[in-house]
Amino acid sequence: MKKTYIVLAIVFVGLLSIVGWFVGTNNRFVEMKGNATKQWANVESSYQRRSDLIGNLLNTVKGAADFERNTLTEVVEARAKATSTTIDASQLDAAQLQAFQAAQGQLSSALSRLLVTVERYPELKANQNFLELQSQLEGTENRINVERNRYNNLAGDYNIAIKKIPASIVANFGGFTEVALFQAESGAEAAPEVNFNF
Repeated sequence: MKKTYIVLAIVFVGLLSIVGWFVGTNNRFVEMKGNATKQWANVESSYQRRSDLIGNLLNTVKGAADFERNTLTEVVEARAKATSTTIDASQLDAAQLQAFQAAQGQLSSALSRLLVTVERYPELKANQNFLELQSQLEGTENRINVERNRYNNLAGDYNIAIKKIPASIVANFGGFTEVALFQAESGAEAAPEVNFNF
């Protein structure tokens, strides 16, 4: 009789340990994915700041007489597309992230052309408001890069954790799936640099 109680106690403790491990692992995945999702919001916030700065920059440039309207139109259209491309952070997959990156890349390209065109307008290059916006834009581009790297670190750690055995059992049971990471666009290694120091 005593042996039966001991065996039952061992089985009970074993089951309790397994349930505790399962719950703990599940909660760790929830926290890791939540941190990655929260960091994604920081990435979007940085991109929003860039969009706002570009809007102010455009307003400054529009004031310049005979500035190339095609260049302005390209930036306005790319900015509209970039701000309308949204991602559900809870379902962040490679296709959504690729569409988001493509829209942001188009905006970066159009902005580069705008800043190169400014070279021909000495009154803009001397405009203090324009110079301040350029400086803020440069800082924002750096902030975007930092936020994307932080996101990739958190998302990468989460992606690794849900694949490790035996934790992958909990991930499969709990429906935890990989989240997409930022990757360099093809040809990015040859992308033209934006020179903010005119």
